[in-house]
Amino acid sequence: MTTLLLARHGLTHLTGPVLAGWTPDLHLSEAGRAQAEALAVRLGPLELDAIVSSPLDRCLETAGAVAAGRETEVVTDERFGECRYGDWTGRPIAELAKDPLWRVVQSHPSAVTFPGGESLAAVQHRAVAAVREWNERLGPRGVYLVCSHGDVIKAIVADAMGLHLDQFQRITADPASLTAIRYTPLRPFVLRLNDLGGEVTGLRPPEEPQEGAEEKGGGQNLTESDAAVGGGAGTT
Repeated sequence: MTTLLLARHGLTHLTGPVLAGWTPDLHLSEAGRAQAEALAVRLGPLELDAIVSSPLDRCLETAGAVAAGRETEVVTDERFGECRYGDWTGRPIAELAKDPLWRVVQSHPSAVTFPGGESLAAVQHRAVAAVREWNERLGPRGVYLVCSHGDVIKAIVADAMGLHLDQFQRITADPASLTAIRYTPLRPFVLRLNDLGGEVTGLRPPEEPQEGAEEKGGGQNLTESDAAVGGGAGTT
């Protein structure tokens, strides 16, 4: 029952109007630093078994704010790095929206390979492989944070929800937002999506099985992988 917390980096001066990609020396703006500090405060009550970051500065700075005052240090994993947009890197979004490839990115992203860059399918493959590896490393009670980028987070969420990559544009990951996915032996559960507020203590799984978790109901032995039919009572 490993719990993955996905945080998108805070704002930079390019976020929004420009496709930043792997633009070097791109740091958080003043607003982005404030977002990172607010995220750190939100996550303060939650013990984290690992803090993992994309190697890009804007993610390292966001993850660093969360790590401040903790014994857990930030480690980098390039597989959580931004999509390599190739020739699109550093170009204004308004300009890219006129490119014929833009419509393919919007409607059929699984078919897209950016000129001089990588495919969105490859981005999803490397990111999901990294999640699987970290889940195995940290074990079934692990709770860890990954600070990454919008398209990478959306690709991981699409996989967790069993969606084809062509549907990942229906998912949103705002700057400094938090998405939580709990991985069980049978299926992942998306606990939070693009969350910008609220307490987080309930995101750590219980040390002991919940009352009734091993009771039989309807001829079926209920486990941590079972969905709550009817919605359940939540974590509070």
